[in-house]
Amino acid sequence: MPLLDHFRPPLSRTHPWRGFHGAWAAAMARLLNQGVLPAGYYAVPFLDHDGPVEIDVAALHDSISNGTIDGSAGMSDWKPDSPGISLVVDLTAIDGVRVDVMSDNGDPVLAASVELVSPGNKDRLRSRQAFASKCAVLLRQGCGVVVVDVVTTRLANLHADLLVALGVEVVSEISAGLGVVSYRTIGHDEAGQLLAWPAPLELGNRLPTVPLWLSADLAVPLDLEASHAAACVDLRIHLAAG
Repeated sequence: MPLLDHFRPPLSRTHPWRGFHGAWAAAMARLLNQGVLPAGYYAVPFLDHDGPVEIDVAALHDSISNGTIDGSAGMSDWKPDSPGISLVVDLTAIDGVRVDVMSDNGDPVLAASVELVSPGNKDRLRSRQAFASKCAVLLRQGCGVVVVDVVTTRLANLHADLLVALGVEVVSEISAGLGVVSYRTIGHDEAGQLLAWPAPLELGNRLPTVPLWLSADLAVPLDLEASHAAACVDLRIHLAAG
């Protein structure tokens, strides 16, 4: 199944990107768990919403109004003091879909992360910086990172943003556009080294297989074509839809 565009009609109406990316992440995790990952590792898909979680206060009031809570008498009259500090800050949410690979050796430890880029990751400088900072933190922790960018409606060089987040001032040789880059790091502190495996993506073409690094000397194949095709089958997307 060739790469399809879920950001423009007709698929943006019938199978929008967020639903497809969720299915793609689930398919990716399923295939990784079916014999690709070695013993002691497992993959879990996650969906990061584009904004904070909201609590319905009215519903909360309804849920407790029929009963009593010990020590609650008179609490309705209590009000907090005015805040001592009030600042304007940027609460940019890191939107997107990802697959985390965990190493289950006692307590689960994050070994690698596959990040499916969303339009919100590319819409403005602060969003790109937030996404790049997130990936940089993972790489500094020794995690393998794969960034998959199939967003057709916004153009940005997230690889260059990541290099800036890692303190690299050299202009990136990877141009903006659709693509996937697998990363791993070697060493620590100022002697660290970033290694990257870039591959371009193009609508209508098959997707590549890239390395997913679980540790400094252990990588498994991340077959993007197989997981993408599986997601299309799961959602009943036919080639004619493209």
